[in-house]
Amino acid sequence: MSNAKPHRVQSISEFHRYRGLPGPKHPLISIISMEDFTEIPEFNDMYAVFDFYFIALKRMKGVKYKYGQMHYDFEDDGILFFMSPNQVLKMEIYEKEISERPSGWILLIHPDFIWNTSLAKTIRQYEFFDYSVHEALFLSEKEETTLNGIVQLIRQEYHSNIDKFSKQIIITHIENLLSYCERFYNRQFITREKANHQVLEQLEKLLTNYFNDPDLASTGLPTVQYVAQQLNLSPGYLGSLLRVHTGQNTQQHIHEKLIEKAKEKLSTTALSISEIAYELGFEHSQSFSKLFKTKTNLSPLEFRQAFN
Repeated sequence: MSNAKPHRVQSISEFHRYRGLPGPKHPLISIISMEDFTEIPEFNDMYAVFDFYFIALKRMKGVKYKYGQMHYDFEDDGILFFMSPNQVLKMEIYEKEISERPSGWILLIHPDFIWNTSLAKTIRQYEFFDYSVHEALFLSEKEETTLNGIVQLIRQEYHSNIDKFSKQIIITHIENLLSYCERFYNRQFITREKANHQVLEQLEKLLTNYFNDPDLASTGLPTVQYVAQQLNLSPGYLGSLLRVHTGQNTQQHIHEKLIEKAKEKLSTTALSISEIAYELGFEHSQSFSKLFKTKTNLSPLEFRQAFN
C-alpha cells in the first residue's frame, strides 16, 4: 500500500457503495450505524480521502488499528474522531480477534449541505477537524449517551418528510453536537494530565536544545509544524493542549524560549545586536529587534543598558 494512491470518495452516495451499503436517505447528509454493515467493516486496510466531513464514533472489541506509527485500540472507550474534506484516512489493522460486532456510528456531511448557513462560517473554527486520528476524543459513557441522543435527532429529522424547517433544525443539531465535542475535548486535555504534562516537558526540552544548537544560525527559527512533528502531534492538537494548560499557543512558546535565549546573550556577551540576531536564526536584525520589543517593551539595546 506504500506506493498506492488514496481512493477519493467524492459523494456520500459513493461512500455508501464503497462500504457495500444501501443508498443514503439524503444525498448530502447521512448517519450510518455500525450495525448496518452486513460484514465487519474495514477488515481490509483503508486508504481514502473524502470530499465531505466525516465524524465517527467507534467501539470494536478485539480490533486494533495502526495509523502511521501509532497503534490505536477501539476497545475500552467510545472513541470519536473527525475529518474535514480532503484529509486522508489511512488505517492498517495489525491485530484482529473479533469477539463481537462493532458499535457506533458515522456522520457524513457534504459541504453543500451547510452552504450559506451559520455552520458554514463556523465549522472551521473547530480545531479538532485538523487533529490526527490518534488524537481522537475518548468519551465517557455519559458523554457518549449525550452525543448519541443528538445523532438520533439528526437521523429522525432527515428521515422524516423534508420541509422548509428541516435543514435549519439539522444544522442546529450539528452545531450542538460540535459544541459538546469542543467541551469534551477541553475535559480530555485536563483529565489526561500525566500525558499532557509529559508533552509540556518534552516541548521545553526540545526548544532548549534547539536554541542551544550552535547551528541555529543556519537552521533558522523553529516552526510550529516542526515542533509538532517532533512531538508526534498535529499542530492543531498541540496548540489546543498548550492553550488549556498554559494559556499560550505553540508560536508563543517558541517566542518565549527565543526571548529567554536572547536575554542571555544580551546580558552575558559583548556580541552586537546584529550578531545576536544572526545567531538566533534571524535573517534581518530588524525583525529580531521588533519581536524583542513587542515581547519585553524594550529594544535589545535598552535591555542591555538596563541590565548593565
